[in-house]
Amino acid sequence: MAAMMVATTMMVAATAMAGAPASAATGPSANTLAPTPPMGWNSWDAYGFTLTEADFKANATVLAQLRQFGWTYAVIDEGWYMGNPAGENLEQRDYKLDTHGLLAPSLDRFPSSKGGVGLAPLAAWTHAQGLKFGIHIVRGIPKQAVKDNVPITGSNFHANDAADTADVCPWDDGNYGVRDNAAGQAYYDSMLKLYADWGLDFIKVDCISDHPYEATEIRQIATAIKHSGRPIVLSLSPGPTQLSHAAEVAEYSQMWRISNDIWDGWSFTPAKPGDDFPNGVVTAFDNLAKWSTHSRPGNWPDADMLPWGALKPNPGWGTARQSRLTHDEQQTQFLLWSIARSPLILGANLTQLDEFTRVLITNRALIEVNQKSQSSHPVTKLPARLENIRVWVADGSVVALFNLSTQPATVHASWAELGLRAGSHSVRNLLDGKTAAAAAEVRVSLPGHGAVIYRVL
Repeated sequence: MAAMMVATTMMVAATAMAGAPASAATGPSANTLAPTPPMGWNSWDAYGFTLTEADFKANATVLAQLRQFGWTYAVIDEGWYMGNPAGENLEQRDYKLDTHGLLAPSLDRFPSSKGGVGLAPLAAWTHAQGLKFGIHIVRGIPKQAVKDNVPITGSNFHANDAADTADVCPWDDGNYGVRDNAAGQAYYDSMLKLYADWGLDFIKVDCISDHPYEATEIRQIATAIKHSGRPIVLSLSPGPTQLSHAAEVAEYSQMWRISNDIWDGWSFTPAKPGDDFPNGVVTAFDNLAKWSTHSRPGNWPDADMLPWGALKPNPGWGTARQSRLTHDEQQTQFLLWSIARSPLILGANLTQLDEFTRVLITNRALIEVNQKSQSSHPVTKLPARLENIRVWVADGSVVALFNLSTQPATVHASWAELGLRAGSHSVRNLLDGKTAAAAAEVRVSLPGHGAVIYRVL
């Protein structure tokens, strides 16, 4: 990425900056769950439904090598309970359940689960690598459990007491919804108790944060996590979660998706009229801007995973491929996610990690912006000549400039024009570590879809 600079800035309280949020930043309490944006890896972008225990361990082994940089959560996405993940419909996919209607790992794909121990051995192995263990579920109760009307563990209820058979996820028909009653709570309590016993640290729940938004099931799952006695990060998916639900999702979860799935493109034409799937990287600028005042310890608006590197052998969307994002676009995505304090969840097949991605995700200076910033926001009032340029600032000491155009752009502006305090400042480029002499303005050349980020010294 081309980034030559003649000047730079900062040292101003966030409340004095143009576009700064009115509320003051607050630090985490001693018992805050997810005090900083969660960082880790999720299997969906590279493996879809098809991940095996061997695949998971191979990727988690690489993740453990990255743990010193903050990459901590190893998450198995959808399909770990499917006997035949290549099946075209619910019957063919062959969901595995225990005698109480709870999802059970496919023994063919997760052999350490034999003997009815579930994913506990794999969670223990993950913890031994110094990592935290996570899984994905779709909200609700499996249809087969309702058909068999199985008893719900620890209660006098059965599956039919808990199931709302009129409620089915519009894009995943494996489950019925869960009623907002004592039986429904008992079902989720039994589920999270089982997962807590396995050693779960993170759960991503799908078809719950938008289309449709399921307020009662969010509350039930959060309550069940509390009842389990184990601290488990709750991630709500997909999006876009509506701003009108901000207080509610912040009360019950630690991260929630603010867009539909983001894949490896700058922008996409929607697959269906009226649908926003898939999203491109560019959509995150407006989404993160809307949610910037809601990021705080324990609550992280989630811009989605980072679809980089090898998206293979069986990505959750499309055919096996190397990410179609250019290096400039990948770098821009990481800078935006970092300064906007989104969770950082890698989607690549880590066993095929390319050198460019490895260097980017081990940049301590960028990760520090994501993990240690107390506040960040977009600058909303820029000079008219800075067309197609976006600017974000964090803590009055970091500034990122983004070129949304496909064409190269030169940014020449005073710090005051960028919404910062006027003056002469020396800065360090956080991408290459180079320092620039003190100056009262900045001139930087950005490639199409490129970005740069500086810290005031």
